[in-house]
Amino acid sequence: MPNILVVAEHFNGQLRKASRSALGAAGALAARTGGQVSGLVVGYRVGGVAEDLAAHGIPVAVVDLPALTHYLSESYAPVVAAAARAAGATWVVGAATAQGKDLLPCVAALMGGVCATDAIAFTGEGQEVLVRRPMWAGNVLADVELRGEIKVVSIRATEFAAAEKAGLPGSVKALPVAVDESAIRTRFIAFAGSGGDRPDLTEARVVISGGRGTNGDFSEIEALADLLNAAIGSSRAAVDAGWAAGDLQVGQTGKVVAPEVYIAAGISGAQQHLAGMKGAKVIIAINTDPEAPIFQVADYGVVGDLFEVLPALRSLVAASQKQGT
Repeated sequence: MPNILVVAEHFNGQLRKASRSALGAAGALAARTGGQVSGLVVGYRVGGVAEDLAAHGIPVAVVDLPALTHYLSESYAPVVAAAARAAGATWVVGAATAQGKDLLPCVAALMGGVCATDAIAFTGEGQEVLVRRPMWAGNVLADVELRGEIKVVSIRATEFAAAEKAGLPGSVKALPVAVDESAIRTRFIAFAGSGGDRPDLTEARVVISGGRGTNGDFSEIEALADLLNAAIGSSRAAVDAGWAAGDLQVGQTGKVVAPEVYIAAGISGAQQHLAGMKGAKVIIAINTDPEAPIFQVADYGVVGDLFEVLPALRSLVAASQKQGT
């Protein structure tokens, strides 16, 4: 019976939303294989995160050390690999976030395992499990067989339902794993987030993204985002032009998001961008070109200048908030 270890991710003492989806994916995998799911939390002073993860009804191992205060793949990967061996895990699952994409391949290498990234489903007949993942900006889906004793998978969080908390929490147990700080050749300097006080791009309920049509002026997008407590994103074109920070890029080569509402302002809708946001529940597109591909996936579309549409939308939102509706 395979054991499935979920590597949880956290930030500012909170379990990340994507890790709940990774736990949901692990549950789907366990249903196919008959395996047992456990969790792992790595960091410093992360007891609260571990309790939150255990509330989903799974046993959780914790490695809590000062040397793990800040994420570095060089320090975290050996710890995860050691924890996976201790758990007898044959599957290691995590979210395909920026951290997950950095960490999990390193874990696979240390364990001599095989790795599949950005998985969107598990397929196959019976207990044979294939990993479905997108290729070529989502134009092709490949079902991949992982041939190896240890299988490491990062999942696209937008494609798996987040796990629900259970009636009875699982156990939380400290795992005695040492960290050889003398062997770590990199060190944490600082963390500089570009979103300011706005919600994280991958966690926000509302995301407003700007593209080439902004001509580098994100002021209207920022004003509406402040009103809606929304995160700000961008297309690759805006990032390449130097108008937006790289970590705001939404798309196949950026971040994949699935908010309740996604507003695309001045974004044509290239396949690369669509791959990163088409999982949103409601998509609103604003573009001057009525033939823009973005309208093919939009639930609501406005053909017009974003510098006219966004102020009008902001006025409507402000009026609605004032009326308390």
